[in-house]
Amino acid sequence: MRSPLPRTLHGQLTAGLVILLALACFTVGVITALALRGFLMGRLDEQLSASGGRFAASLEHEAEPDADNRPDTRGQAESTFGARLLNGAVTQAAVVDDATDHPLALASRDRRALADIPADGNGHSIRLYALGEYRVTAAPGDDQDTLITGLPLHPVEETVHRLEAVEAVLFGTALVATGIAGALWVRISLRPLQRVTAQATEVAGLPLASGEVAMPGPLPDTDPRTEVGQVGTALNHMLGHIEDALTRRQAGEERLRHFAADASHELRTPVANIRGHAELALRHHGPVPAQVRHALERIDGESQRMTRLVDDLLLLARLDAGRPLEHEPVDLTLLILNATDDARAAGPTHHWLLDLPEEPVTVTGDAHRLQQAIGNLLANARTHTPPGTEVTVTLAADRTGVSVDVSDNGPGIPEELQPEVFVRFARGDHARSRSTGSTGLGLAIVHAVITAHGGTATVTSSPGRTAFRLVLPAGVVRPGRRTDGSGS
Repeated sequence: MRSPLPRTLHGQLTAGLVILLALACFTVGVITALALRGFLMGRLDEQLSASGGRFAASLEHEAEPDADNRPDTRGQAESTFGARLLNGAVTQAAVVDDATDHPLALASRDRRALADIPADGNGHSIRLYALGEYRVTAAPGDDQDTLITGLPLHPVEETVHRLEAVEAVLFGTALVATGIAGALWVRISLRPLQRVTAQATEVAGLPLASGEVAMPGPLPDTDPRTEVGQVGTALNHMLGHIEDALTRRQAGEERLRHFAADASHELRTPVANIRGHAELALRHHGPVPAQVRHALERIDGESQRMTRLVDDLLLLARLDAGRPLEHEPVDLTLLILNATDDARAAGPTHHWLLDLPEEPVTVTGDAHRLQQAIGNLLANARTHTPPGTEVTVTLAADRTGVSVDVSDNGPGIPEELQPEVFVRFARGDHARSRSTGSTGLGLAIVHAVITAHGGTATVTSSPGRTAFRLVLPAGVVRPGRRTDGSGS
C-alpha cells in the first residue's frame, strides 16, 4: 500500500511541520473548549445554588393555588425549570416563561430521569424531551418531598461552539500560512542539498567507462557543522578519489596505447623481413628436404598471420588515439556489393544473399575503414558457420540514419559470449585455437570503426539466427548516385 506521505525530503519536512502544528492546535482547542465548558458549568452551578430552590419550593402548594400561594418566580431567569417529587414521582413541574410560571407536561422518560437524580445538592446534566439539555440540582423539601431546580445548558453549549468555530478559523488560517511559509523555508534550507544532488547527477551522466573525463569542481557548501555540509564534504572527497583513479587509469591506457602503437609499428619491418626470407627460401629450385619446406611454409603462414595481427593492433591504436578518418562521399551500396563478392570468392560453400534498396545509399566517411568493417562481419560469418549457411546482407536508409545488417542461420553465438563479442581478443573457443586464423580483433575493429563514425554496432543471436547491425547516424547520410552505372 502506497504511503500517503510525500516521498521527497522537502515534502516530508513540510508535511511533518504542518502535522505537528495541527496536533498542537487540536490539543490547544480541545483543552480550551473543555476548560471553558467546565468554567461555564461551574458558574451555572453557582447560579443554581444562589437561587436557593425558591421556584421549586413554591411548587409545594401549587395543588391549592390562591393569591398567596402562587409559584415564586421573582429573580428567576427565564427558562428556569422547577419540579416537585413525592415518593419518587413527579407531582408538579413548571418552567419560567416571561417572568411567570408555565406548567409543564413531562413525558414518562423525563419523569424517570428526574426521579433518578440524587438529592445531594450537586449539579447534574440531563436531557428533557420537552426542553432540551438542562443543568439541575435536587434537594429535600419540607414535606418529605424532593425539589428540583434547573437552568438550560443551551447558552453554555452555544458559547463553547462559538469558541470552537473561532479556533477552527484561526487554527486553519495558521496551518495554511505555516504550510506556505514552511515550504518556502524548507526549500531555501535545502538549496545546498539540491546542489549536491545536481552535482551527483552530473557525475552520474559522465562517460566514466573510458577516455579522459572532466570532473566537475568541488562543492562550496562544506560547512562541517551542518548535515548538508558533511554530505558535501564526503561527496567532494569521493569525487577527488574518483578523479584521481580516472586520471591514473587514463594515463595507464595512454601508455598501453602508445606501447601497442609503437610495438606494432616496430614489428612491421621484422615480420616483413621474416616473411620475405621465407618466400625467398620457398622459391629455391634446388632440392629442399620435405621437413625444411614444411617448416618454411609454416613460417610463411605464421608471418602472414602476424602481419595481419600487427596491422589490426596498429589500426586499433590509431582509432583509440582519435586519429581523424577520411570524410568523403562513400557509395555504401557499391561497397557492400564488392565486400560480398570478396566473401563469395573466399567462401563458395556459403549462400550469400543481398537485400539492397533500389536507389544507392551514399554516406560521408572513410571508405576503406567502412569496407574493412563490413568485410570483417562477412569474414566472421564465414569463419564461424558451417558450409551451406545462408548469410544475408541488408541495407536500409531513412531519415534517422542508415543501417547494415549481416545475418546468418548458423548455430549462433553462446549466450555468455554475446556481451563481449566486440571486446579485443574475445574468442568463442576458450582454448584460443588458431586453426581458423582468427586474431580475435575483427569484431573489435568493426566496433571501433563504426564508433569513430558516430554510429553503433550491436548483435543479437540465438540458435538458428545471428544478426549484426551497424547503424550510422542521420548526420552522415547523404543522397548519392552510383558511379559505375550498375544496378542493385
